[in-house]
Amino acid sequence: MESNVQNQHAFALEDRLIEFGVRVITVVEALPDSRAGNHIAGQLIRSGTSPAPNYAEAQSAESRNDFIHKMKICLKELRETRVWLLMVQRKKMIDSAQRLKPLLGECEELIAIFVASIKTALHNKNSKAPNHNSANAN
Repeated sequence: MESNVQNQHAFALEDRLIEFGVRVITVVEALPDSRAGNHIAGQLIRSGTSPAPNYAEAQSAESRNDFIHKMKICLKELRETRVWLLMVQRKKMIDSAQRLKPLLGECEELIAIFVASIKTALHNKNSKAPNHNSANAN
């Protein structure tokens, strides 16, 4: 039963990440065709669309360490995306830069989810590590 709940959570998070990527693409398409706009568009399209496929890879990780590594990649990309979105907003590079607030809010929520997931995975990894001291306790 718990595995079914975990699967539903994984699919819900994957769907959120896909939707996040789609929304980032919409922002990228609204950026000006300028040197700065094109540079930021390239960076934003890479960082903003990569968390979904990286998360999908994490779901098929070959080990706990592999899972943690892939989750950390998602977190890194989300943090990078947040910075690019803030630059776009502060420079007012798109009409209605206010429109970015909900996307930035979603980015913050996703970052918090990944921070918590990584902490949990690290805790679980450390709690399941064999206790080498128990053999020497006698």
